[in-house]
Amino acid sequence: MGLLEGGVVELRGERVVLREVVEGDVGRLVEIRLAPEVARWWGPVDDFEGLLVIELDGEVIGGIQYHEEEDPMYRHAGIDIFLDPEWHGQGLGAEAVRTLARWLIDVRGHHRLTIDPAAHNEAAIRSYQRVGFRPVGVMRAYERDPATGRFHDGLLMDLLAGELA
Repeated sequence: MGLLEGGVVELRGERVVLREVVEGDVGRLVEIRLAPEVARWWGPVDDFEGLLVIELDGEVIGGIQYHEEEDPMYRHAGIDIFLDPEWHGQGLGAEAVRTLARWLIDVRGHHRLTIDPAAHNEAAIRSYQRVGFRPVGVMRAYERDPATGRFHDGLLMDLLAGELA
């Protein structure tokens, strides 16, 4: 079926649903990514390959993606997310991350997950901490800032399977 391996079409949290992107979602995803509060962290809109839509009551409110490192020596998964600013501060981002994390741990068998917000993205960091992610360290000059073109630090955070809140 596509994005979620193992035949999973959608993942359900308490309020949000994570599902495959369909053609009709693209305009809404572009609109969200162009919002200044989102674009400042994500930069220009590119493609949405590997992205899952975050839905609330049938409305597209954001996107979440994951990647998997398959090398047995380093096997883990990483997560990234963006959410329409209208829905910031309501726990929906944390719920989407928790929902995807649960699937990555329980179904995909990962023991460790990572996420890497900009070190100065305090709202994102608080959200990820609510899910159980812990700071591991600062990655200096890690990511190019979409607005200034200069590199800024990133915060590497990880979560072990037993720490998922």
